[in-house]
Amino acid sequence: MPEQHGLTPTMTANEVNDLLKQVYPQLNEQYDFYRVTEVFPGGCTVRLNADERHLRPGGTVSGPSLFTLADIGGYVCVLSHAGPDALSVTTNLNISFMRKAEAGPIDGHCRILKLGKSLMVFDIDIVAGPDRQTVAHATGTYSIPPKRQTTR
Repeated sequence: MPEQHGLTPTMTANEVNDLLKQVYPQLNEQYDFYRVTEVFPGGCTVRLNADERHLRPGGTVSGPSLFTLADIGGYVCVLSHAGPDALSVTTNLNISFMRKAEAGPIDGHCRILKLGKSLMVFDIDIVAGPDRQTVAHATGTYSIPPKRQTTR
């Protein structure tokens, strides 16, 4: 995904992964399914290492698993570009499922469409399989909490 001009990340992929372990430990609990693989100006790439826990009947990765990947992509973008305030929250997320995704690595290529003081709008292309075809596409909005003033 191309870099966005004027949007500079404030955190690396490793720093975001470490922050997620602290503030959102239930995301991966005993397993390391959801990971940030890249942070770049104006976006990020997140990965779901889907196994049998993520499958619905028919061997298809479940919609909730792909939805979670989309939401994590937006969360990573807001954390890495607006600042590491864990209280940023999803206000909207729309997803369209295109084709079946099987177990294995599933990548979400996320880009920030607009970053303001209180809202961030993003989209994410979720790709899987040996041909890396789009299995889902989502758009969403995150609410960014106001900057807290420190008192002395």
